[in-house]
Amino acid sequence: MNMIAMDIGNTNITTGLFVSDSEKFIEKISVTEIDKLADILVEAWEQIPFVEMAKEKKRDGVIVVSSVNNETAKVVADICKDKLDEKIKLIGTDIPLPIEMGVENSSEVGTDRVVAAAAAFAVIEDAVVIADFGTAVTIDLVDEKGTFLGGIIAPGFSIAADALNVRTDKLPKLDLQVTPPKNYAGGNTLEAINNGLYFAAVGLLRTTVEKYAEDIGKWPQVIATGGAASVIKDDCDFVDSWVSNLPVRGVVLAYKKFVEEKIE
Repeated sequence: MNMIAMDIGNTNITTGLFVSDSEKFIEKISVTEIDKLADILVEAWEQIPFVEMAKEKKRDGVIVVSSVNNETAKVVADICKDKLDEKIKLIGTDIPLPIEMGVENSSEVGTDRVVAAAAAFAVIEDAVVIADFGTAVTIDLVDEKGTFLGGIIAPGFSIAADALNVRTDKLPKLDLQVTPPKNYAGGNTLEAINNGLYFAAVGLLRTTVEKYAEDIGKWPQVIATGGAASVIKDDCDFVDSWVSNLPVRGVVLAYKKFVEEKIE
């Protein structure tokens, strides 16, 4: 199967090219750099082979998108139509959600969370927690039967740092990325903010997994993903796997499942 799989978030756009089910590249850009996306998409699309024996030359591939950013998704759709003469297929609209949903309103759940959860369960085939450290932090639970039970949403590092700066009189903005503490007790204000954000993330993940384990009666596998996930790795020995770009891999799985079910 040949596919461009995209995960459009609030901060970043991640694009993966898969040809004959083999990953060729995955590239991430900021939504503020969307002018670069056309070149990435054209480069990817040109690597997808043409349909064999077709009367007209047409690429044998699809563009499948998970998006939590409607405005950016519209821009991406326009780029694909203009540059590639191809329509995108949206998870949750054109492609069904790839996992059983056990929440009150499935349409309210970001498709990035759903496809990441589906990808994790497809590998684990047992209860699993998926923690995604991006603009927001989401920590979701899938039970041993493969049902998405929901999760928690919390501010990511940048949002929390901005809030401390905006909502206080004297706290400065932490402009650099959060890093593992050099000293547990911060020796200056910026170090104290860094450490507070760091241990808030570690503690949030540990406590959430513990509570999920109590709910389902067993300790689940824990998978972490997202741009900031690796920052807290040293203090999260209870995390089983650190996986990059899990939502993009979930987009691929969602489309494959859709195609297989159509054939059946």
